Amino acid sequence: MTAAGRLEVTAQWLVLGVLILLPVGRISELPVLIACIGTLLLFALLRGRAWNDTSACPVLLLFASYWLPILFSAFDAVNPHKTWMVALETLRFLPFALFVAWALRDAGVWQRCQIAIAAVVALWLLDAWVQIATGYSLAGAAEQERLAGIFGADNLKFGPALAALSPFFLHVARENAGRRGLLLAFLLMLAPILLAGSRAAWLTFALVTCVFAWRETRSLRRFLPLLLGVVLGIVFSIGMLWKESDGFQARIERSLLVFNGNAQAIDQASAWRVSIWAAAIDMIRAHPLNGVGARGFRNDYAEHARGGDPFVDAKSGEGAAHAHQIVLEVLSETGIIGLLCWIFGSATAIRMFRRATPAQRQRAFVPALALVVTCNPLNTHLAFYSAWWGLFFWWLLALYCAAFSRTAQQADGDAGNDQGRADQHQPQQVASPR
Repeated sequence: MTAAGRLEVTAQWLVLGVLILLPVGRISELPVLIACIGTLLLFALLRGRAWNDTSACPVLLLFASYWLPILFSAFDAVNPHKTWMVALETLRFLPFALFVAWALRDAGVWQRCQIAIAAVVALWLLDAWVQIATGYSLAGAAEQERLAGIFGADNLKFGPALAALSPFFLHVARENAGRRGLLLAFLLMLAPILLAGSRAAWLTFALVTCVFAWRETRSLRRFLPLLLGVVLGIVFSIGMLWKESDGFQARIERSLLVFNGNAQAIDQASAWRVSIWAAAIDMIRAHPLNGVGARGFRNDYAEHARGGDPFVDAKSGEGAAHAHQIVLEVLSETGIIGLLCWIFGSATAIRMFRRATPAQRQRAFVPALALVVTCNPLNTHLAFYSAWWGLFFWWLLALYCAAFSRTAQQADGDAGNDQGRADQHQPQQVASPR
């Protein structure tokens, strides 16, 4: 292998390294730091030529859509020091995304990249199944009510992260082992996601399952029976887990309080999210233009909380950390300006997909689906302006942008639109029952 080849392989390992180190905590920032340094070196050595064949321009537009709301919210933020620090810290996402666009600019890299991501998810699942069987994983004992997996009982992000990455695992299983592989992958993910106890993760995985079921059928007549079978399988799994897991049973019973009909029961069923959302809406009314400042939600929460709100800390005067819903988070922390920027960013991402070649769309499908279900406004969310979830979001977004590189487009053209080789997601391959 040439020196240039070794450099590119190292760059690809850095991209994967973010995912590998995500469960460990802030050490996952180490590959990001190295990638940022790599971007500066590429720019110094090659000037702008390093990104001639990448999707650098869309990356800049998407970053502006994410970062400018933070900047505008900082000028009169309730906690200006925190918001300005967030504005500085999030600057790292731009060189990181540019580095990913350069590292994955070759179409031939994509299959290896997706297999590597699926392999990491498989290790997470193996660790989770060991914890289901023994009560312990690499990160120690499980949390009292939830399966914590490799993230540990003090870092309950396993469910949301696993559900968001499920498109990669399901796709690789389908491509390499057919429909039986897809079914097995679904079953391997189902119990860990359910036992992780995050209802947002349940909904995320349900949406991913629906999309893959539709890709297998491509017609409503065949989709509905398949969907019914999936639902029955999930109900059966819930029944089995109900008997075996006291924590899972408590989670379901708490969720069923929503059918009591009164406001307090609904709030309790939502883990007091209704109280948070009410405070967020009041916060938006008080700061409509540019919000309270990125990551300033907790500092202004007590001013807008109802009496007896369980999240208000009488000693510190702080409250819930964030709005737990993407639209309310953007509006409460960055205002109408922030929402308009996010809408522009969403339109930019959609336009990238619509203007892409068929092969580029197929490469972008998996990260696109992961982004869609992660940002689904009809769900609850972790904080998109936080360090950890913000990094995970930008890692997915960088993968999405890298799928549209012009180098990959040229490789597709040189291959003569050989869909069996360069286009791994063609409908003919996934849709037709044999």
